Amino acid sequence: METVLVLNANFEPINLCSTHRAIGLIVLDRATLVLNGRGIIRTVNQDFPKPSIIRLQYMVHCPRPQAHLTRKEVFRRDNYTCQYCGRQSDELTIDHVIPKHMGGSQIWENIVTACPRCNHIKGGRTLEMTNMHLLREPKAPPASAEYIFGKQLQQNDEWEPFLRGW
Repeated sequence: METVLVLNANFEPINLCSTHRAIGLIVLDRATLVLNGRGIIRTVNQDFPKPSIIRLQYMVHCPRPQAHLTRKEVFRRDNYTCQYCGRQSDELTIDHVIPKHMGGSQIWENIVTACPRCNHIKGGRTLEMTNMHLLREPKAPPASAEYIFGKQLQQNDEWEPFLRGW
């Protein structure tokens, strides 16, 4: 099943759902089809357009989606690049700028990607102790729809006009 972009009544992107769920919302008249582009699903009685984007009929108040602090999201934020030496690799590790045993917390501003070599050199010490420097100051990724749903943009380039500007 492919993912479907769900828009609020004001065309704000709010979620992703499965094709099955999207068709259910359309049949129950809770959503309308905005963009097909994927073909048709045939049943015994009826043909349904396979949705790519649906829009809810009524406005739903929900908090703005945010990127969750996970390993994958940290790698994505840092563009799979060691934040100490600049080496791009798929064998990166997670490093706490202020080590946890020194009071560092598990927040966006304290976590960066590091290659195994730089992580070993830094060890459980601070940047000042090791005389190392960050290429970029770590911060939380943007809460824009383009960033949040951007992972799926490669497979669904028709979503781009709906994600820009939110």
